[in-house]
Amino acid sequence: MAINNKIVEILPALRMILSQDKINVAKVYEEFEASLVQLEVSAQGEAKETIDQLKKEVESYKEEKGCFPNVIDLKGVGVVVVAETPYEIDCLVAQKPVDKAKLVNGRASGKTAIITGGAQGFGGGLVELMMKDGANVIIADLNEEKGKEFASELNKGAGANKACFVKVDVSSPDSVKELVYQAVCEFGGFDVFISNAGVLRAGGLDEMTPEDFEFMTKVNYTGYFNCAKYASPVLKLQTANKSGYFADIIQINSKSGLKGSNRNFAYAGGKFGGIGLTQSFAMELMPSRVKVNSVCPGNFFDGPLWSDPEKGLFVQYLNAGKVKGAKTIEDVKAFYEAQVPAGRGCTVLDVMRAVYYIMEQEYETGQAVPVTGGQEMLK
Repeated sequence: MAINNKIVEILPALRMILSQDKINVAKVYEEFEASLVQLEVSAQGEAKETIDQLKKEVESYKEEKGCFPNVIDLKGVGVVVVAETPYEIDCLVAQKPVDKAKLVNGRASGKTAIITGGAQGFGGGLVELMMKDGANVIIADLNEEKGKEFASELNKGAGANKACFVKVDVSSPDSVKELVYQAVCEFGGFDVFISNAGVLRAGGLDEMTPEDFEFMTKVNYTGYFNCAKYASPVLKLQTANKSGYFADIIQINSKSGLKGSNRNFAYAGGKFGGIGLTQSFAMELMPSRVKVNSVCPGNFFDGPLWSDPEKGLFVQYLNAGKVKGAKTIEDVKAFYEAQVPAGRGCTVLDVMRAVYYIMEQEYETGQAVPVTGGQEMLK
């Protein structure tokens, strides 16, 4: 029996109700050891009724016991276990002591992030850096084999944090809804949703087929809408239940979202549209303390998007004749490197620093932050 979908409407609020100085994680179980349950609350009614009842019951428990409960049976939904880290939840469930050496703080400790397109490329790099900095990460990607393998590798070197994989097709609303459901079941919610998944097929008007144009639009533009649509209720539920808490939706856009791109209009058009979505979502969600911003990286020459020997952009642009006079892949790469005042391509670390800026400040929203080495400058 699957966990009731109603958990998405309740658990993110409970996660915040039970968080004090640090933001907790919360995992829901279908079956659990009854002797460990500290509090029972019916979840049979409307979600808001359950949340209101939880607030009362948790406060009464705290007044009596001097602490918050860690194990709550939400009757009709599941048993919720709450702690500061996934590792501490595992210890509580297994009834074993916590190894304090695992509880090391990093720049992203206490944060839980969903990163789409997270199994490789820019997304994979962001996942790896956030894991190293202490975040819990949901690797969301179509490539199930690679995603599961990546999560397993990361967890071997993790401290008290955790990575998990969820297969997703961002162009499918039902798939994104399932991603959000799985994230809530595993961590109780999330603090930042990074919409990174994207596709690119170069070509001018003569070459671009309507099918390719529609495919790119569904992934790059509609996919971002799907992510924001189904992430925002969870984020708003969290901010509504913890004073001073801010959450983030971050789109990994492109320098092509700041300036048109010759023979690359399908990609650029979707990215331009993405910035329009970012600005509009920001106006709608900032009153709920949900910030929405885009990061616009320059060319990531070392990633598979550019360097794949069969489908990479260097090959595509060479074959499409986008770079006049270019005869080899090296010619194409040299042409694009020459466009950057910094003299090199963008790196994952460059983008990660921009993402951290967005996450850590509480004032800016609706921005398209360029990370282009000076290739594109704000006007």
